[in-house]
Order: sequence, then structure tokens, then C-alpha cells
Amino acid sequence: MADTGTDMHLADPAIDMAPWAGREDPEPDSLRWHQVVTPLKRGTAPGVAMFGFACDAGVARNQGRIGAAEGPRAIRRALAPLAWHRTAPVFDAGDVNCHGNDDLEAAQQRLAERVAALLSESHLPLILGGGHEVAFGSWSGLAHHLDAQGEARPRVGIINLDSHFDLRSPLLTPGQRGSSGTPFAQIAAECDRRGWPFRYACLGVSRASNTRALFARARELGVLVREDREFTAQHLDAIVRDLQRFMAHCDHLYLTVDLDVLPAAEAPGVSAPAARGVSLALLEPLIEAVRDSGKLRLADIAELNPSFDIDGRTARAAARLIHQLTLDT
Repeated sequence: MADTGTDMHLADPAIDMAPWAGREDPEPDSLRWHQVVTPLKRGTAPGVAMFGFACDAGVARNQGRIGAAEGPRAIRRALAPLAWHRTAPVFDAGDVNCHGNDDLEAAQQRLAERVAALLSESHLPLILGGGHEVAFGSWSGLAHHLDAQGEARPRVGIINLDSHFDLRSPLLTPGQRGSSGTPFAQIAAECDRRGWPFRYACLGVSRASNTRALFARARELGVLVREDREFTAQHLDAIVRDLQRFMAHCDHLYLTVDLDVLPAAEAPGVSAPAARGVSLALLEPLIEAVRDSGKLRLADIAELNPSFDIDGRTARAAARLIHQLTLDT
């Protein structure tokens, strides 16, 4: 699928609508996603604008299991048969492609330009990953948009559902480049450069998968942290309240979901499957709280690797999360 570049408003002939296929029911009011999603065109009414970040260069740099570049298509195929419960439109805006490991930074720049263009048209960008290196490009696009709006010190809240902090700093090792393990360190550095507050909530973190140095860095940066072991039915309401207090002190929200936050049984198709994780049932109330805040400007779903996805479980989980996130009725 060709990259449509920064002029993503037009319905590019290269946008592949083939994944949007499935059963059509004869009963009235029985639409499914594949019957409603259309290619994005110039001048359309604002809606959810999905596009893929077909990239696993950051995963490769992070020595993970590559294959996430095929994630966007798999998510589309899993979304296609789901029942349609929206009133506002959803569009497909194609893909941003990354051509090899050395193209990552340029691909993140193209991603940022695409996000900023969508936001300027009042769409809600929803990026389908791709490795979690998507996060730096996604946030950068929102930052460019806020710059264009003249916001001097916006309080952008980053809500990351993830088993990893992804706070390893590429600045600590000379010659090291960004990867799927560095995006939030890169964002923190960019916030510092701009004089913006860095507001980051990482929910579902695995202590077994993050070093003491990373926990220390999270404390230094004032990150709201909730570990996977804290996610129980008894504690869920308290975690949701913590999230709501976090969101109350933000002007804009960026939601990013790394699918490795889910247990390996629910999400085997990721770079780093979780031994414990947080179940889909416990994540959905967080998704709904963000959705209903009125502050969500941007979201992405990262790390789906179809090569390792048993029975399409991870793609179905991603589709379910997107379905809940985009409900407007």
C-alpha cells in the first residue's frame, strides 16, 4: 500500500479497502464496520480517521520479534465484521509505511504530519500499529497541531496502557537511536526542550519486565504508575478514580495502547508476550473513562504481530478495544 504522504485528505487510489469485507445481514439496522468505513476524502464531516503505521523498525532496533508492520491490515480485518453502533463516520486514510530500519525517523515525521493534518480537519486520528515507536510520531503530530493553534504550554496527558514504561533514553548511549523502547523518553526530552509539562500515566506496568533504573526514572518524571498486579476487580474503581484525577489536570489526552499489556493468553501476537498482564475486562473501563472525558485528541494501538497471533486473538482484542473506544451511542 503506497504512502499517501501529507496530503491525506484525498481518497488515494492506493488505499486498500479489501480488508473491509464480511457478511451482510438482511435485517434492518444490522450494519457492520465493513459496510460503513469509507476512504477519507477532502471536505468530509469530522469523524474517526484510521490509518496504519506499517512499521517494526523500532521493534527490530529493540531486539524484539519483528512482524508488527503487518499489524494494520490484521486489525482492519478483525474490525470489519464487528457490529456497527456509531452515529459519526469512520474513515480509512491508508498507511504510513516505514521502509527499513534506517527509515524510522523519516517515517515518524511522515506520521506526525499525517496526524497534524487530520487534527486540523477536526478528525480523531486513530493509528493502527506497528511497533510502539508509533508513539513518538503520534505525539509529535499532536504537538505540531497545538503549535499551529498557538497553545503556549499545553498540558498534554499521555495515557499508556502497557507492561513497559518505554522510557529507555537513546540519549544515554552515544550513537544509539530511538526504538520501540524509547518513545516516552524522547517525548519527555521534547517537552523539556519546549518548556511543556510532561504528564504521563503508565498503567499495567510489569515490575518483572522493567528495571529498577526505569522505575527510578518514572519517579523522577512524576509518572502515574499502576502495576499489573494492582489490577483486580476489587481495586479497579480506585484505579479509574486515579486516572480521572490525572485527566482532570490535562487539557488534551493522547491514548496509546501497547497490546502486550494484555495476558499472553489474550494477546499472544506481540513482540513481548506478558506472563501476567491485565485482562481485557479490566482495561475496558479505563478506555471508556478516556473516551468519555471529552479531551481525547488522538489514539493508537501498537505492537500487533500477526506472525505470532494464535487464532487471531490479539487482532480481535485490538478490534474490541477500538470498538469500545469509538462508541458514541
